[in-house]
Amino acid sequence: MTDTEELKILSDLVAIKSVNDNEILVAKYLQKLLGEHGISSRLLEYSTTRADLFAEIGTGHPILAISGHMDVVSPGELDQWHTDPFKLTNKDGKLYGRGATDMKSGLAALVIAMINIHEHHLIKHGSIRLLATFGEEVGEPSGYSIAIAHKGSMDIKLTSQGKEAHNSMPEKGYNAIDPLMDLLVKANKAFRETDKNNPDLGKLTFNTTVFTGGEQVNMIPGEATAQINVRTIPEFNNSLVEKKLTELVKAENAQGAKIKMDIYMSEPSIKTDGKSEFVKLAQKIGAKYAEKPIPTVAIKPVTDASNLIADKGPSYPFAMFGPGNDTPHQVNEYVDEKMYLNFVKIYTELFVAYLNK
Repeated sequence: MTDTEELKILSDLVAIKSVNDNEILVAKYLQKLLGEHGISSRLLEYSTTRADLFAEIGTGHPILAISGHMDVVSPGELDQWHTDPFKLTNKDGKLYGRGATDMKSGLAALVIAMINIHEHHLIKHGSIRLLATFGEEVGEPSGYSIAIAHKGSMDIKLTSQGKEAHNSMPEKGYNAIDPLMDLLVKANKAFRETDKNNPDLGKLTFNTTVFTGGEQVNMIPGEATAQINVRTIPEFNNSLVEKKLTELVKAENAQGAKIKMDIYMSEPSIKTDGKSEFVKLAQKIGAKYAEKPIPTVAIKPVTDASNLIADKGPSYPFAMFGPGNDTPHQVNEYVDEKMYLNFVKIYTELFVAYLNK
């Protein structure tokens, strides 16, 4: 493909408003694009608006899995954008648009590389499997660095039951907020003041992000809820967080509270040693285009790697490597044009070199 064609594909993807929904439109666009180049694919539909896309080229082993996500976050305050967030706009070599860096440029580069390899019959043996997802991702925008580790994540809901009463007669009720606030203060101390630390990922983070309770100002609330997000590390993993928080809930309930805990999302942290042949190849090929060394790093966001390689061990050949910068989820998100085009070449060379070794 020419640079113009590759830029057109990214422009088309940015124009699709897949704001945590409607990813099926991205999936169908990519399915059509792959089909035009002789690559069959399959939609895995989860609803009328959400789907994953699966495609494969080559045959047999080894199998190289590549993955990226199709959703984007809301553009936020439109009047703060310098350009239309859903129209890819080139300004001084920067391509502006929602999802330009997180991560439609990475997804486009993966798909284009796959097409290039297929059309020119570049792999002698082995397979490349693409999974474009409607949720999280492995191809987190890393720029010219390779992420080999990230924190885990837990979403937790605490529900406190009390007894509703008019505030003029507090003896007839039980304020559901009081024990829940007491528990959260204790939890903040337990999780924030720990000395457990990972040299690459830092400390665990624990934050109450949503709190609700009561319906009107003169009524004692009969129910209160708190939602918490925890970012875990290997030294203070998801199981240890669950154990500690369960102990705190039980202690609060022993004093008369009625608090229930629901962990509705739990993804473990990931940490590989970055010494696999795949990572070394990515560093070598990437450095040629970046014109500088490609370091390995740990990142803060959570990706699908939590599900894909949690049990694979530190030497597993894994890398989060894709075009991007520090503008994801921000107004005026952009990706460097040259970096995007370079990653098409990097992916093509990397996948071929790895499978043909």
